[in-house]
Amino acid sequence: MQRGNDLQQQRVVVVGGSSGIGFAVAQQAASQGAKVVIVSSNAERVQKAVECISGEAQGQAVDVSDERAVEALFAKLGPFDHLVFTAGDSLDLHELVATDLTQARRAFELRYWSALAAVKYGKPHIRKGGSIVLTTGVAGRRPNKGWVVAASVCGTIEALTRALAVELAPIRVNAVSPGVVRTNLWQTMSAAEREHLYESVGKSLPVGRVGEPHDIAQAYLFLMQEGFGTGQTVVVDGGTVLV
Repeated sequence: MQRGNDLQQQRVVVVGGSSGIGFAVAQQAASQGAKVVIVSSNAERVQKAVECISGEAQGQAVDVSDERAVEALFAKLGPFDHLVFTAGDSLDLHELVATDLTQARRAFELRYWSALAAVKYGKPHIRKGGSIVLTTGVAGRRPNKGWVVAASVCGTIEALTRALAVELAPIRVNAVSPGVVRTNLWQTMSAAEREHLYESVGKSLPVGRVGEPHDIAQAYLFLMQEGFGTGQTVVVDGGTVLV
């Protein structure tokens, strides 16, 4: 029988759910009756996020770059319906000549290898009709100068999404590709630099502004609920790829 298209009483695990887009996903899922599990490395942020969410929510502080910790997490959590992966560190953009390759590997460690570990160990516990939603970024389709590493990671996640959709079927695997969004992703910049970025990028976009976490979160909820699409990347970028 086809599962209903709401999240009532479904269990949603959000890796990276203590802030930014992940937190917005957890909030919106909980508002639709989901039982949310927030996973992040910072125990204090996890606790605060759980306290801020109305509805049934749990929190787990886990270093998602530690494969054994990820394995233990999912063994402890047991069955659930949807896995969302939004974890990511701050963007550090450099032209290739100034790129620290050790730091570049770190970007892949969290955004690719940690996502792969979450899927590997989470998949056996996903109930029939469930889904996985990963996170990429518009840099993979519309890179700027200095975005070599960011674009590489994003392109890799899109390819991973398609491959997993084939291998893990009938579990649906999709991804969301945000544009510039007001999150901690830009925290290495000063407040003035961030505001200048948001203003300049926003003015260049057809929608006239940068994204907010709640804008992007709706795409994750759609992919969890719609039941038919798989292997797809949904771009929510304010029109970045058009300009």
